[in-house]
Amino acid sequence: MRSLTIAAAILLTTLGAQAQAETKGDYADVNGMRMYYEVSGEGAPIVVLHGAYMNIPAMGGIIPALAKTHTVYALEFQGHGRTEDIDRPVTYPNLASDVAAFMDDVGLQKADIFGYSMGAAAALRLAIDHPEKVDHLITASVSYDMSGSQPAFLAMIPTMVPEMFVGTPMEDAWKTLAPNPEGFRPFVERMIALEHEPMAWGEDVKKLTMPVLIIGGDSDMMTLEHLVSMYRLLGGGEPGDMGKPLSASRLAILPATSHTAVIDQVDPLMGFMEPFLKGETPKGMFDQ
Repeated sequence: MRSLTIAAAILLTTLGAQAQAETKGDYADVNGMRMYYEVSGEGAPIVVLHGAYMNIPAMGGIIPALAKTHTVYALEFQGHGRTEDIDRPVTYPNLASDVAAFMDDVGLQKADIFGYSMGAAAALRLAIDHPEKVDHLITASVSYDMSGSQPAFLAMIPTMVPEMFVGTPMEDAWKTLAPNPEGFRPFVERMIALEHEPMAWGEDVKKLTMPVLIIGGDSDMMTLEHLVSMYRLLGGGEPGDMGKPLSASRLAILPATSHTAVIDQVDPLMGFMEPFLKGETPKGMFDQ
């Protein structure tokens, strides 16, 4: 989904700050800012996009798992981790443009894209605005329309103010990586403004032609009905034993899983993602 809860954001940012000494990376010149990124592994390229208030280490074990079979390009968005904040709104079109510019800067003409939460929305927008850059698209915990959000989340958005974040342990953790440790409040103001950005991308999603894997928790920040509707927009949901080929897109729901629990379930995620990226499908009774 588009935001982490405050408690989860504090936890994830803190974990990222603690783990940052274990990794090394580089910077790319992207749309007027220096964007931090890391490359690991070997194989077909996949770009990994983190969630709101997160950073690369906070994505946990999924990056090293992907790096066993892929060249992983993990980046940190505007104002996140070691990437500087700039005087520009954080919007999904802007984030998608940043990913496209990053790919140009590092010489990636096309790649698989995996995004979680805010990163999944940016990945979806990248596929809409720059489809030529996306081979396979994997979105974890994302909606394509704000109407698909859980009612409790929609009710929370108007209550969000900087004081919910400023002066908390989350700010302390953010400062340990930020190029400008004094810039937390304007960063938070941009992130809160993102929650108020309109999102109604149904017609755009319907036009996507690349294979898409949709992953969500059964207790995520968007409704199950919304995840199914996204799958149907992509041509999925038809009976697979009636003589027609399966949709190139797929839907995976993790049981007993909240929004913040999705990204840490590395084994199930890889069980969904690797066959999808390879184009492998389970064989049914009527498959030849």
